[in-house]
Amino acid sequence: MKHIIFTYLKKNRKSVVFYLFFLALFYLVLYLYGVRADALSYAVFLSLVTFFVLGVWDLWRYVRKVKSLDEAFRNMPYELGELPWPQDIPEEKYQEEIRTLGERIVRLENDARISRQEMLDFYSLWAHQIKTPLAAMNLLLQSAENGQGHIPSQSGETGEDGRGMEAMRIELFKTEQYVDMVLSYLRAEDMSSDLLLKKYPLDEIIRQAVRKYSRMFILKKIRLEYESCTEEVLTDEKWLLFVLEQLLSNALKYTETGMIRIRTEPGSPAVLLIEDTGIGIQTEDLPRVFEKGFTGYNGRQDKKSTGIGLYLCRMICEKLNHTITITSEPGRGTAVRLDLFREERRHE
Repeated sequence: MKHIIFTYLKKNRKSVVFYLFFLALFYLVLYLYGVRADALSYAVFLSLVTFFVLGVWDLWRYVRKVKSLDEAFRNMPYELGELPWPQDIPEEKYQEEIRTLGERIVRLENDARISRQEMLDFYSLWAHQIKTPLAAMNLLLQSAENGQGHIPSQSGETGEDGRGMEAMRIELFKTEQYVDMVLSYLRAEDMSSDLLLKKYPLDEIIRQAVRKYSRMFILKKIRLEYESCTEEVLTDEKWLLFVLEQLLSNALKYTETGMIRIRTEPGSPAVLLIEDTGIGIQTEDLPRVFEKGFTGYNGRQDKKSTGIGLYLCRMICEKLNHTITITSEPGRGTAVRLDLFREERRHE
């Protein structure tokens, strides 16, 4: 309220100064003509009282107008309330322009929303359609492994060459992972409608992720050390599994020799640690690893990194009310700390 009064006085300061100036001039002229001082004082007093009353009334109108504008603009740009009656032509022009801009913003947002939905529909359709040839390739590989088909290997020999077949299967597996990442990326921003929060055994979710990447462990000859987890966590199984798969994928990608270790933090059974003996992360890159599209030094060396995996992990963890942090030392490996504790809230 004080701010409104101060603004009103600042807006009308010229009128106040002119009024006081002409009142003083009026008093001086009548005084020089010999009008009695008590009559002059009484006239000035009545004039000031009238000026004060009119000023209070005008201030009240000004406050009402400000409140009306606040109410009118509260739901902008989607809804414009009733604006106060314009007092002059410039104010009328301003109100017309505000209405035009509001309609234009709503129209642009609707167009952008429709365009984005069309894009999401297209990529969702593409991701599902491309799974058909991928599944067919899997069947062909299985047939070749069973001696029922013929697929050339990387060395140009027949599909019975085990190394060539295994390499093809791994590349196919990576392609399927990229397709799944596309679908998860499209769904992650609006995943609230796809959540099923309840208590899940952490051990089962971890084992699903490990089984999925078992071929990668075998092919790269990376040792896995897993300490069974007995904890149950309040989470969404599908989205937590996606996070664990991304973390395992990164660990395998940047670990050439050694081992990957999965365990719970001592004294904190709901805190999961995923540690590897890979190339590690540069110190200057650590604060930015969860940024969208950031690949860092390792990503620039790899040439294939998208900078999306860890970004999605952080987004999903935030929506699941989990916490994910990374520590690393170049040349000595990386440790991911996943705090799965989630406070149960009951509405009474």
